[in-house]
Amino acid sequence: MATETKPLVPPKGLKTDYPLIDSDPHLKRVFRYGRPSDYAVAGGMAAASPISFWLMDRLSPSHVGRAGFAPVLRLATAIGLLGGFHIFYQRSSNRFYGFTENSREVEKDMREMVDKVKKGEPLYGVSQLSENLQGVAARNSRYSGVFAHILPWFNFVNHNQHGVDTAKYYQQAERELEAERVGK
Repeated sequence: MATETKPLVPPKGLKTDYPLIDSDPHLKRVFRYGRPSDYAVAGGMAAASPISFWLMDRLSPSHVGRAGFAPVLRLATAIGLLGGFHIFYQRSSNRFYGFTENSREVEKDMREMVDKVKKGEPLYGVSQLSENLQGVAARNSRYSGVFAHILPWFNFVNHNQHGVDTAKYYQQAERELEAERVGK
C-alpha cells in the first residue's frame, strides 16, 4: 500500500491537549464531523440577531413602519446566519486542530480513513491540481479556521498535506485485514 508524499513545507506542530486530526480539513469534512451541539449553538447564534433586533424594536420602537423595518430585519437575519456559520465552523475546526476535546472525531477519522485504505481509495480524495498547486493550497489554508473571524478562508482542495502521519491508517487497515483472514 502506498503512503502519502511528504510536503515541501511541513505544517508547524502545535502542542495541544488533544490529538491533531487534520491541520487543513476540507470544508465538507468540517461539516460532516459537526456535532449536534455545534448545530444547536450555530442555530441559536443565527436566531439571536433577528430576535434581538425585533425585541429592540418592540422595547424602543423606531416608528419607521413595515417598509423600513423589513429590510433591516432581513439584514439582521443575514448577519445572524453568517455568525451561526462562523461559530459552527470554528467549533468543528478546533476539534480537528486538537484545541478542544475530540475523541469522537478521532474515532470517526480513523474509521473513515481505514475504510478508504481497505477500498484502495486516496485518503483525502482525488485532486485535479498538480502536486505543486496542492502544496500551495495547503499552505494557504492550513490552520485557517483560527483566523476565520478576520479572513474567512476555507479549504476546497483535495490534497495530501494535512499534518498527520498517515501510516497509522495503513497499519490499522493491515491489522483489521489480518484479523479478518484469521477469523475466517
